[in-house]
Amino acid sequence: MDFTGEQIERYSRHILLQDIGVEGQEKILNGKVLVIGAGGLGAPILLYLAAAGVGTLGVIDGDVVDLSNLQRQVIHFTPDVGKPKVESAKEKINQINPDVKVVTYHEFFTAENAFDIIQDYDFIVDGTDNFPVKFLINDACVLAGKPFSHGGILRFDGQTLTHLPGTACYRCAFHSPPPPNAVPTCSQAGVLGAIAGMLGTIQAAEVLKYLTGAGDLLTNRLLTFNAKTMNFRTVNLKPNKKCPVCGEHPTITELVESEQAVCELKSK
Repeated sequence: MDFTGEQIERYSRHILLQDIGVEGQEKILNGKVLVIGAGGLGAPILLYLAAAGVGTLGVIDGDVVDLSNLQRQVIHFTPDVGKPKVESAKEKINQINPDVKVVTYHEFFTAENAFDIIQDYDFIVDGTDNFPVKFLINDACVLAGKPFSHGGILRFDGQTLTHLPGTACYRCAFHSPPPPNAVPTCSQAGVLGAIAGMLGTIQAAEVLKYLTGAGDLLTNRLLTFNAKTMNFRTVNLKPNKKCPVCGEHPTITELVESEQAVCELKSK
């Protein structure tokens, strides 16, 4: 593709990078990424992917902006309270970068719409806040052969992994959702707002690395951190032969939704 003078200036810091350059930036501009959830994690993910010039950003979220969201969901501003999150996010993305096409889905990610929505995207990002949807995203992506980034936050903790076909999936590490009420929600236990930015930018970096082929992805690795101590830890994973969705004898061959509880991530 032929870059305009404005695009060369806008993306100059990417183009200067030996591992990205003009070819890498072209791949970013041709990329199609779906972000599921326009909240704490989705906000920084969307902001950085938009700034990077990802050509098509899909945003799915059935919720509206609430005043309590603003402590961490930095893509939404005070005047946006009561507005659908996908519309609020689209407005900011359009202001950041007119190169980006934004596709909004003002609905929740469900077993009924999952395959239809993810089929048009190169990479899926989990920015949700409850276990059942995280497992649903995992199962949909594994069954459809789609790469994705998992992320979760609670209190001062964050965790993330990246899945490509053939690598360890979310169920390889965490077999099934915990029982309802077994893990406190964000509204019950709280979450440090900046944690969302810390983890969301890591997930955004994984997307850009995937699109450009630069660096090593968090495949077969679970990255965890605690902001109180600023300790980061990487746990090596292996594909689980007994995994119910990607193992040798899978028992999950279609999407099934579990009972939902808000937020996730058991604090370690």
